[in-house]
Amino acid sequence: MCGVAAATSRTMKRQVLVISILHLSFVIGHVSFSIPEEMPKGSLVGHIAQDLGLDAKRLRSGKARLYTGDSTQYIELNRERGVLLIQEKIDRESLCRQTTPCALHFQMTLESPLELFPVTVEITDINDNAPVFQKEERVFEISESAVIGSKFMLEKAVDPDIGLNGLQRYTLEPSDNFMLKTHAQSDGSKKVEMILQKPLDREKQEKLSLVLTAEDGGEPQMTGTMRIFVTVLDANDNAPVFSKTVYKASITENSVTGTVVTKVTASDADKGSNGKVTYAIGNSMDTVSKLFHINSEGDLVLDGPVDYEKEKTYNLDIEAIDQGGLSDSSKIIIDVIDINDNSPTINMISTSSSVPEDSALKTVIALLSVNDPDSENNGKVNCVISENIPFEIQSTSNKFYSLVTDTDLDRERASEYNITVTCSDEGVPSLSSSVTLTLQISDVNDNAPVFQRSSYEAYIVENNTPGLSIFTVKATDADWNQNARVSYILEDSSVNGVPVSSYVSVSADSGVIHAVRSFDYEQIKDFQFRVKAQDGGSPPLSSNVTVKILIQDQNDNPPQVLYPVQTGGSVVAEMVPRSADVGYLVTKVVAVDVDSGQNAWLSYKLQKSTDRALFEVGLQNGEIRTIRQVTDKDAVKQRLTVIVEDNGQPSRSATVIVNVAVADSFPEVLSEFTDFTHDKEYNDNLTFYLVLALAVVSFLFITCLVVIISVKIYRWRQSRILYHSNLPVIPYYPPRYSDTMGTGTLPHVYNYEVCRTTDSRKSDCKFGRAGSQNVLIMDPSSTGTMQRIQSEKSILDEPDSPIEQKPPNNDWRFTQGQRPGPSGPHMPYGTHIRWTPKSGTRATGGPEVAMGTGPWPQPPTEAEQLQALMAAANEVSEATATLGPGTMGLSTRYSPQFTLQHVPDYRQNVYIPGSTATLTSNPQQQQATAQQATQQALPPPQASAQPEPPKAAQTPASKKKSTKKEKK
Repeated sequence: MCGVAAATSRTMKRQVLVISILHLSFVIGHVSFSIPEEMPKGSLVGHIAQDLGLDAKRLRSGKARLYTGDSTQYIELNRERGVLLIQEKIDRESLCRQTTPCALHFQMTLESPLELFPVTVEITDINDNAPVFQKEERVFEISESAVIGSKFMLEKAVDPDIGLNGLQRYTLEPSDNFMLKTHAQSDGSKKVEMILQKPLDREKQEKLSLVLTAEDGGEPQMTGTMRIFVTVLDANDNAPVFSKTVYKASITENSVTGTVVTKVTASDADKGSNGKVTYAIGNSMDTVSKLFHINSEGDLVLDGPVDYEKEKTYNLDIEAIDQGGLSDSSKIIIDVIDINDNSPTINMISTSSSVPEDSALKTVIALLSVNDPDSENNGKVNCVISENIPFEIQSTSNKFYSLVTDTDLDRERASEYNITVTCSDEGVPSLSSSVTLTLQISDVNDNAPVFQRSSYEAYIVENNTPGLSIFTVKATDADWNQNARVSYILEDSSVNGVPVSSYVSVSADSGVIHAVRSFDYEQIKDFQFRVKAQDGGSPPLSSNVTVKILIQDQNDNPPQVLYPVQTGGSVVAEMVPRSADVGYLVTKVVAVDVDSGQNAWLSYKLQKSTDRALFEVGLQNGEIRTIRQVTDKDAVKQRLTVIVEDNGQPSRSATVIVNVAVADSFPEVLSEFTDFTHDKEYNDNLTFYLVLALAVVSFLFITCLVVIISVKIYRWRQSRILYHSNLPVIPYYPPRYSDTMGTGTLPHVYNYEVCRTTDSRKSDCKFGRAGSQNVLIMDPSSTGTMQRIQSEKSILDEPDSPIEQKPPNNDWRFTQGQRPGPSGPHMPYGTHIRWTPKSGTRATGGPEVAMGTGPWPQPPTEAEQLQALMAAANEVSEATATLGPGTMGLSTRYSPQFTLQHVPDYRQNVYIPGSTATLTSNPQQQQATAQQATQQALPPPQASAQPEPPKAAQTPASKKKSTKKEKK
């Protein structure tokens, strides 16, 4: 039980009835609920999932829904909670009127699998309507002579409620002259009559006022009233009387307006106007009064449409009234006769748009309900479906049908069905209606691919190119979509011990068979393998087929001579006696061709012969025979060249040399063949050596060319690196000089390697180009700077400037200790630097010569070299102030902005870029250095890896020595 409290706190009752339908693939359960009317929207009706034993998840997964047909849906389903709720407020009176019980009938359906649950919700009545009279007042004219017991029919009150909430009783006040009497009728209503219980006297009271009250039995009680006014008239002794207390009649539904249903009669014993009777229908407030009227003759006439499906019986209260105000009442019961005027109504409760082809028998495809509101045979319905389809329709319960599968489905036979359901009633004439359902049959992978042929044979000519397409196998699958997608697979097997995959391959999509290798008919003539076709279903289905590849011969082999055997070291000769007759068999050339068919048919021809008139060769058998008598004039040595050709297109041939000795004895033959020269085939060897020589020469040429280009590129890259560099000159002083003369002059030209940048032309020192006669002349008489001398006249830039060099002085001779060591790796671009004053003598040393520091103990770092060079360049601007006559010294003073704290003391010695000389202003040290230089020889040059220094420009003294050397 589940309680739902409304204003009346009534209790709902529910009944759950579960019915098992064993012969179907789904179960129908019936559940009933009871609720009061006028419940607000959203109120709980009942826990349908709990009552049916279902889980809320099942409601969601099965897409549970309510089916109400064409009627208004007052109840809604909450899937999440599994409950029924009020969707629209329900008024029992407007829904069912006086019908009891009043209930809503609908169905709840579930999918996957299909399930149907009929649901009934009974609507109970509450006292929400008071009894109501159609008229608020009623007027009677009653004669004073009316006898006691005279009856006057009153209008009934109407209460839409039922049961205790409906109309229960009437009261009349005051009750001095009249009393109330009620009569129960067959339809459950009560006829109300006012009975005269005390005579009237017009002279005492001409008018009376009464109140009729109708009461129901609900809580709280509700009432309705009507006022009755009675006018007392003078004498009318007899009241009208109906011939029958109850009249019965019948009428067919859909009868036309104006049809006379029945005729009633009432008689009055009075005469004149008091005996004239009129008729009236007492159901003035009911809808019945709108369907019928009764005329003065007592004919009951139809005024509106009558529908058996809406109302099967009509009860009319009629009244006969005379002119004196007296009346009588009677009742007419009208039965409506049903006709077959309604076709069956088909409603699809649940349908499936598609069903898999492997569905089991009796699988439910659709659920439908059929309703025919007609009665008896007119409402009996039979449903059928189209013929020759694998379905049938079954009646599951009253008015419900299911469409199920009857036989196995096959999508490949029919992928779609249009199922027409026709329902007919048993009326006369029979009425029917139909509905068409389109059902798709979904595919399952139940068909394996099928090849077009049971086996395949394909031909391919030998010597094919790898990858050549040989043949195409084709398989079809009757399934659809992915289940019909066919892939081709080469099954594993072997041919002569070799995997077949090394011979052929199969395209997985198209089934094209390709040759993996080039075939040779002489090695393999045919082979076979199996190809599997597999679809894309799950699980996949497959079939296979045997493919045989036949290799066709090609004339790719020349004939091979088996006899006579060709040897390179000895001579084989056939002997023919001089007495041989015509047709004598000399020998037979035996040859074979490994090809087949016409390609192996051989023919023999005599190509060359010492004596063509002596021998012939059989065209087919290769037999060499004499064609004339051998004579003494025939040479002993006969040389025959036989060509063997096959019959291929194009034909191939081979030649054989047959040596024939025409002699009667072996010694004669031996003496003749001792000097027989054997032809040797030098052509192949000669060609081989020529090709080899050409390859070697080409290789050497290309190698030399690559080396030359690499060297050129290397030098060019080095020059470009130096060209783009802005670093100052860092000199390098290799020990490549020696001094063997002690005469005080410089007989040898010193060669130094330096590193120059693109800014070398702008420095204070001028570097001569290699191989030229350019010299840098330092004029001791000049008081300007080196830059000014250069800017005044830079004739040294001319490559062929004829400057005559003066004989050297011994002022520039240095000891080994005075020469600075190397400061880095060898730099490219060696150059000649010669320092010669215009007077022809070397400048003497300054006073700082004695303070020289000698060679550097370690090569200076690049930072030290850079700082030293910048300091030396700064001193150049002050050089002329400290240079005396014949002196090439620089001041020992440094500019204040250069403080070389981490560099060796270079103030005593200034190293000129490009030279190993150390310039100093100490004349004593210069003289001591010159004497020491004559006693010590310079170390020999480095290994041959270092380039030899270029020779300096010749002096007049050295020109004579070089002339003598050239003469020698």
